[in-house]
Amino acid sequence: MTTSTVKEYKSAVFQGQVGKEKAFAKNGKGVYMTVEKNGKEYSGIIDAISGAAVASLGWGDEDVYDIIQDAARKHTYSYPAYVTNQEAEKLAKFYIENSAPGAFASCLWTCSGSESTENALKIMRQYQLERNMPKKVKMISRECSYHGFTMGAMSVGNTPRGAPFKDLMIDQENVCIKMPRCYPYRDMKEGETEEEYGKRLVDTLEKIILDNDPDTICSVIVETVSGSSVGTPVPPKGYLKGLRDICNKYDVLFMLDEVMCGTGRCNPNGKLNCWENFLAPEDAPDIQTVGKTLGSGYVTIAGVLVSPKVLDVFISGSGTILGAQTYHSHALNCATALGIQEKIKREGLTANVFKNGNLMGKMLKEALLSDETNIVGDVRGIGGFWTIELVKNKQTKEPFAPSLKIASRFSDIALECGANVMGIAGADNYGGTWDIICLGPAFIITEEEVKLLVERLLKAVKTLSKQLKQEGAY
Repeated sequence: MTTSTVKEYKSAVFQGQVGKEKAFAKNGKGVYMTVEKNGKEYSGIIDAISGAAVASLGWGDEDVYDIIQDAARKHTYSYPAYVTNQEAEKLAKFYIENSAPGAFASCLWTCSGSESTENALKIMRQYQLERNMPKKVKMISRECSYHGFTMGAMSVGNTPRGAPFKDLMIDQENVCIKMPRCYPYRDMKEGETEEEYGKRLVDTLEKIILDNDPDTICSVIVETVSGSSVGTPVPPKGYLKGLRDICNKYDVLFMLDEVMCGTGRCNPNGKLNCWENFLAPEDAPDIQTVGKTLGSGYVTIAGVLVSPKVLDVFISGSGTILGAQTYHSHALNCATALGIQEKIKREGLTANVFKNGNLMGKMLKEALLSDETNIVGDVRGIGGFWTIELVKNKQTKEPFAPSLKIASRFSDIALECGANVMGIAGADNYGGTWDIICLGPAFIITEEEVKLLVERLLKAVKTLSKQLKQEGAY
């Protein structure tokens, strides 16, 4: 037996930069928060990303405290394999009734987006088995996609974050197949229209399905609007409809990941689903994952939404879902999420973030894209979900060298300017890199707060652009 000297570390939390001092979210009210970083306290910060596009009601909502307290007093734990609870039923009915008519028929409540992806994969596999189609095992998802950080989620995802775990993943060559990403800013060809680009992507998917034998394809999985991977590109016209039609043509399940972009963040109708911007009710997904704003960061809840088509196969088959996890459909989480969603609906906050989020995007585009002296190559997004992409050359779209750590530098400068953002050094598995700044404010943000946030972001862009110019970096 060996002994070691006891060391003192600056943090006992095993996440992020382990053993090092962490940045702390100390408190918050509305869209504002206080952050302590490197021993310095920053107050009055506008949380422009609301955690990780999590907050819908913002921080310190007094009504939520009452909702949680009431839920806790009524809570009795139920193990989902044998007993459920009325709170889970009520939340499911709320989501179904506030989605497009006929889109969904049943819901499974989990504790995170990654967990939702894991369960969606198993549900889709069991769906094919229930239909006596065991060969339908292959899942097609996009290059540069992100669906969570558990093993199954990383397997259908495709970013360098998963590279260290490739040997543990589901077969990447024969089961988890990849199709081209949707990234108009970088991948549309010169002279190509939006519709032509979308059709090119759809045609490529069809070829992949045919090359791999349609009888072996289980599902096609995409984020409606991607988030932390390639930064909120809006799907080109006809793209999602084209994917839906191809799935129908070859008897393939169509799954949408709306963990980040959904549950009211990007809905044009004052309701819940982002895909309603692009698809008619009859083209709804067969399976959809949701999360984040569902509980507004006050409870750990996410979910899997199931279409009538999928539910009917289970009912006419075994009538049973294989497996159950301890905290599925947890009553306290479900009751809290329902109370939060009811408040959002009552106060029209989904419509509010769609309007004010689009205002934020419009103001950023107008101020940043026409200015040749800054480092902003693109501003893109919809509703309450936007991205600023930073580039070395606005004409060629050349990215900065990863060694410059542009995204993290911007995050630090933005904090000094009074805004909390998500700066991401993006990369694919093929040598490509980019720097994106993701924005996803709480649904409660006002027009005045949008204007103040834009002012602070413009200051951060100007500051970093000037620094890099002085350094000769661009």
